[in-house]
Amino acid sequence: QVRLVESGGGSVQAGGSLRLSCAASGRTFSRYAMAWFRQAPGKEREGVAVISWSGGMTYYPASVKGRFTISRDNAKNTVYLQMNSLKPEDTGVYYCAASTDYGLDAEFGSWGQGTQVTVSS
Repeated sequence: QVRLVESGGGSVQAGGSLRLSCAASGRTFSRYAMAWFRQAPGKEREGVAVISWSGGMTYYPASVKGRFTISRDNAKNTVYLQMNSLKPEDTGVYYCAASTDYGLDAEFGSWGQGTQVTVSS
């Protein structure tokens, strides 16, 4: 497992952008697929992006495709989520997670504490 710490959340108006970061501890970061999830009040947790170990593969659900971009820097043990054209429905707590398998339906054994993103209309 790895220890994950998110940062970069905040409040922004609709149409704005935010960049989330997730710093991982440990020397095996590059062995993990990384993903971002979000959870809004009263709603189920939703996966919004996943990236493979090397960064060569990514996947986004339709709700964020074309607006969100996940990337990673294995030298810095960090994964990022660039969020553009934000909408009020993007509001929620965003979590990064690590898995030994690739895919939003993989089993994620390590989770960060979450960072709040609030988008106002």
